Order: sequence, then structure tokens, then C-alpha cells
Amino acid sequence: MPELPEVETVRQGLRGLILHKTIANVEIRWGKIINGDSAQFANDLVGTTFQEVDRRGKYLLFRLSDNLTLVSHLRMEGKYRVTPQAQPLTKHTHVIFNFTDGTALRYLDTRKFGRMTLIKTGTENQVGGLKTLGPEPTAAAFTVADFTQRLHKHKKAIKPTLLDQNVVAGLGNIYADEVLWLSEIHPLQPANTLTAGQIQRLHDNIITELAKAIQAKGTTIRSYTDAYGATGGFQLSLHAYGREGEPCERCGVTIEKIKVAQRGTHFCPHCQVLPESVVNAS
Repeated sequence: MPELPEVETVRQGLRGLILHKTIANVEIRWGKIINGDSAQFANDLVGTTFQEVDRRGKYLLFRLSDNLTLVSHLRMEGKYRVTPQAQPLTKHTHVIFNFTDGTALRYLDTRKFGRMTLIKTGTENQVGGLKTLGPEPTAAAFTVADFTQRLHKHKKAIKPTLLDQNVVAGLGNIYADEVLWLSEIHPLQPANTLTAGQIQRLHDNIITELAKAIQAKGTTIRSYTDAYGATGGFQLSLHAYGREGEPCERCGVTIEKIKVAQRGTHFCPHCQVLPESVVNAS
């Protein structure tokens, strides 16, 4: 699933491809991708113009004229492509926004899990998923004090707590493993047992690592590509995720893979150790 750096990379690419283009018509080939009435969705978009592309967590927010915002979640395999309208459709093209200039924005999704919702701009906080999102992982929005309060509310392991978008927005399986490795925190340590020092390191590493991943245009493990069809480059900089059986870059001990909350989880058993107090309490 694309995480924040991948969605941000897609956002940046789409800005250069669709801004100021006007929608002539919308073709919906798989109606379940649209939340609500798909015919009304298509009708409301005719004649509107893309004015901006924003992002909140893993959600794309297409700002249109007529005070409309198209909320798009890519889920597992969603992708956007801009093509000539005459270009033949690929098998997994499900929504097509045809523009007045002869080009089209096409939504492709091999798994058909992605979703789109058309809302009035300014009502984003009424949309399920968006309304409960935690802060963006930036220095301006994401404070240590708030992070500490949110973590102390959770007795569950830190890994699934980080995946909970209510604590901090945008982290997924890959970057959760990475920031825990960087912070030397065991993925099974209960969130409410983290020390002030651990929370500070984790907070700082979340901000820094996601910023680096955005600079590298995201991580391609299987099929992620940006709006131009290019793969990301951050997979070359991963320390833990996908490196089971390889030596830890920090200490040389073999990276292990376990299941945490049903998610494959990579960590170093030497660098990321559960505190004795947690082990004794279990």
C-alpha cells in the first residue's frame, strides 16, 4: 500500500499534469470505486477545473472549481495516469476523467480497492478516515508533547500503534519498521511504556525518514509508480524492511521477521530489545 511518501510523490507529479484542465465528461467503468451515487458523481464533475492537488495523510485531495473536492484513497494498487484520450485503455482502467484539451486522467487499480468521494470543499473532516487522522509528520504539526499524550493512551504494541492513523498520519508497514529500527525500539514494546527519550527519538526519526523518502520519490517494493510511471528510489535506503536474513547495518546481527498485529515486521533482535520490565510483566 502506498504510504505518505508515495502519495506525496503522486501528488507532486499530478500537479504538473492536470492543474487548470477542465473536465468534459467522466467515464466510470467500476462503480464500486465511487462512494455514493456514481452517476451523480460524474454529472457533478462535468465542467469543473482542477485548481490544486493537496494531500492529507495517505489521501489525495483534488481541489476543483465549484467549491468541490475529490477525495481519493489509492489503497493497495491505485494509480493515476494522464494520457491522450485516443490511447487504448488498459485492462485495469476503472475511472476516466476526459478533459476538454483531448487528454484524460485515468485511474487504474488491479485490486479495485481504491475509493473516491466527491464533497464540498471544507467538509473534509466529515469524511470517514479523514476526520480521525492524526497530525501530519512535520515539525510544524507534529509535536513531541502531543505524540507523548497519544502514545500513553495505547497499551498495544508500538508497531500497530504507529499504523493507527489517529496517532500520526501517513505511516504504513514499511516506514513503521524503518523508524523503529532507527530509534532502536522493539516493535512489540507497548506504546504506553516508551520512555521520554524513546519518544523523542521516534518522533524525530518519523519526521526525518519520511522527508528523506519523499526526496527519493518513495519506495517501490512491488508495483508502486508515480504519476509519470516512474518507480521510487528509497528501497535502496531501507535498513530493516525486507532485509530478513541479512546482517543489521548497525551491529551485524541478523535481521529477523515476525508477525505483529498480522503484519510482517522486520527488526534487529540485538539493537531493538524489549525492556526487562515489559518482559517480566508479560
